[in-house]
Amino acid sequence: MKSVLTFVGALLAAAVQAQEPSFPHKGPMEITVLFPAGTSADVTARLLADGMSKQLGGAKVLVINRPGAGGGIGYRYVAAQKADGYSIVWNSNSISTTFHSGMLPFDYHEFDAVARVLVESPVIAVRGDSKWKTLGQLVADAKSRPKGITVGNSGIGSHTHISSVALFKAAGAEVVDVPFGAAQVVPSLLGGQVDAVLQLPAALSGYVKSGQMRLLASLTAARDPLLGEVPTAREQGLEVSLEAWRGIAARRGRPSPRSRRSRRRSGRQRRAPISFRPARSWACVPPLCRRGVWNPDREGKTRSSRASCS
Repeated sequence: MKSVLTFVGALLAAAVQAQEPSFPHKGPMEITVLFPAGTSADVTARLLADGMSKQLGGAKVLVINRPGAGGGIGYRYVAAQKADGYSIVWNSNSISTTFHSGMLPFDYHEFDAVARVLVESPVIAVRGDSKWKTLGQLVADAKSRPKGITVGNSGIGSHTHISSVALFKAAGAEVVDVPFGAAQVVPSLLGGQVDAVLQLPAALSGYVKSGQMRLLASLTAARDPLLGEVPTAREQGLEVSLEAWRGIAARRGRPSPRSRRSRRRSGRQRRAPISFRPARSWACVPPLCRRGVWNPDREGKTRSSRASCS
């Protein structure tokens, strides 16, 4: 009898295992975004989630905002989850800035990198009706009035904060850096609480198109074709280039077929035509192409971003 029960139990266990959905259909996947809704990180993560869901056969891919501590809250959350591939983080340069600024007790070694997805160009922007038409004019005014100009960023130790400090240090000008929660940066400029902002372009694109904001410079090595006629800081005499990257990572664990599958699917999404349409307006360059080499006019004509490099 005992052997019969053991055999029946084994059959039931096998049946349950056979009926159990395979990855990633066992439950929803969560992409933790480290900054609030409406920010560049949030906008681009939602695009990625939609594309990943399609590439994963309709699997649910949810975007959950867990802002705070320059990204530290989100990183802590994902690091505490099971290494099963269902909890991933929309990673960026912030993994280093939060660690080195003391807001995170661990660094990037806590995670397994899955894929780098895009590169963004930090830009300095002013209101559309501002008296400053060029970066040179803004810098000259800042030099004539030390600490008389305020520049908003996404928080102490953030990539935009570091970029702002680097820019004005290179210019030899003193400004007042004003840290906000990432979602408050744009309203602070439009409302006149600050004179300029250092931001990533996805959060600014609509306001630039409507004429409410003006971009004075991008902090990139070469002019970004997605930013139209916006010159680089280097072109205007300031040797500053601080591009921001974004990608997905999971809690560190033993490599498995599911992590490789996530990597393949996210890779397919970043090469799919859907990824190019917003790239033009949000100034996000696919990582398989070098900035200044990707031809956005050929978007959607090929299944591969590699083939869109001209």
